[in-house]
Amino acid sequence: FTGDCMMSMACMKGRIGFGSLLRTLLIVYLGNFAGAVLIAFLVAHSGQYDYSAGALGAYTIKTAVGKTGLSFMRALFSGILCNILVCAAVLMAAAAKDIGGKVLAIFFPILAFVVSGFEHCVANMYYIPAGIFAAGNPAYVQKAQELYGLGAEKLTGLNWGSFVTVNLLPVTIGNIIGGAVMVGGVCFYLHGKAEG
Repeated sequence: FTGDCMMSMACMKGRIGFGSLLRTLLIVYLGNFAGAVLIAFLVAHSGQYDYSAGALGAYTIKTAVGKTGLSFMRALFSGILCNILVCAAVLMAAAAKDIGGKVLAIFFPILAFVVSGFEHCVANMYYIPAGIFAAGNPAYVQKAQELYGLGAEKLTGLNWGSFVTVNLLPVTIGNIIGGAVMVGGVCFYLHGKAEG
């Protein structure tokens, strides 16, 4: 989804219509959402979070609580910065001629966005539901309270409603701005008009 936001360049050039762009983004977004939630569900029920006496389940809850605790503007700007780096990686990989070049091209921008902690809507489609599923296990909740001091007030903010409204909505908008406008729009402005 995040790389597909650069389809805005094709829309600006008139090669695809705005409706086609929206339809593609919506289908890809919903497909990513369904796949991410399904994988989060399967991992949560696989026993994976039992490792280290439930510490992995506790950390999963902590990560999700942190993501649903962001302000709208912080999540939005973090989403913009994330997708600038993701789309830079996509463009550089497309420009590379061989597999080694493609791997090197994507490695550093993706590393930068992950290390910086920027928000990626598709990644959050996994991480936050994974935390919600993990929070359904009292042993993981207790471990999260012990290890990270997560009180009941923070845990009540970890739910499907806050996932969508507090994180997914602003991060998705930010990812769209980062990919469609900040990368796609700038690339079109610099190069697209000259091609005619």
